[in-house]
Amino acid sequence: MSNHILAIDQGTTGTTCLMVEMASKDTGGVQVLGRGYAEFPQEFPENGWVEHDLIAIWNSTTSAIKDCLEASEVNPLNISGIGITNQRETTGLWDVKGEPVAKAIVWQDRRTAETCARLREAGHLDLVQAKTGLVLDPYFSGTKIAWLLNNVEGLRERASRNELRFGTMDTWLIWKLTSGQAHVTDATNASRTLIYDIHGNRWDSELCNILGEIPDSILPTVCDSAQVYGTTKGHPILPDGIPIAGIAGDQQASLFGNGCFEKGMAKCTYGTGAFALANTGEQAIPSANGMLTTIAWRLNNQTTYAIEGSTFVAGAIVQWLRDGLQFFSSSSEIEE
Repeated sequence: MSNHILAIDQGTTGTTCLMVEMASKDTGGVQVLGRGYAEFPQEFPENGWVEHDLIAIWNSTTSAIKDCLEASEVNPLNISGIGITNQRETTGLWDVKGEPVAKAIVWQDRRTAETCARLREAGHLDLVQAKTGLVLDPYFSGTKIAWLLNNVEGLRERASRNELRFGTMDTWLIWKLTSGQAHVTDATNASRTLIYDIHGNRWDSELCNILGEIPDSILPTVCDSAQVYGTTKGHPILPDGIPIAGIAGDQQASLFGNGCFEKGMAKCTYGTGAFALANTGEQAIPSANGMLTTIAWRLNNQTTYAIEGSTFVAGAIVQWLRDGLQFFSSSSEIEE
């Protein structure tokens, strides 16, 4: 049986991009056979707003897969599985035919800051923190979902007719890879939405109502971080039937990938932002210093937790220097 694994890394570097790797596992460990890379545009329609085009993300995925296959010289028929890691809080809505109904609102976007302030003033912060481990901040997905439903014409009504689907970027890519047969996410991504109870491991109807009457019909099924969620179907490059068998939000994937399997082990990585996470084992430890409590991973229905601190801007400075100040035309010139 082939041990070739296709790893999709969506939007976790200093520029807004997607990278795909082909790896092979044998007795000597994991060997990277080839990479594909595709940048996609980041849009700033208003001050403090950041958006992505879901179709552009999907097209960049297909382009990067093509380049990766060419670089690795691996026959796609020999791919035994696909894993996905992704920018966590970026929020998309699409219809049941797989057509986006609005631009995705990116994790950096601040348009719901006033909403979060009103929720804090109304006294909801303690409940949100107790259930989700998070703070009331526009960084997370929940208020973004409510904003889209309330501000894009017709979406609230379409959601009531069960015509819409919500997802972070893992959910979007799996929907497209499976031709709409799988509407899923994993516990790490769900734990970043403000509407997921990380202790009970379930969507929370009370939080959905508080944040803006978010209907449960649009929410994906929450799964373990490693299981078969569905198989490829109708992709222009990949054959049908490849199992998609791993999902993790980018920082949780980094914690796992850096071997922080034991309680007390920690990592800090630098991409678009800089993120420090520490494994806290089976206990979800609340922070007294403004850090976040989150799900590190869920395997075999057993949850491991982490505590996290974030710096929103690290590698993103490179894109700002290039596109905003136009100090250089290519990100690779940053070294000089």
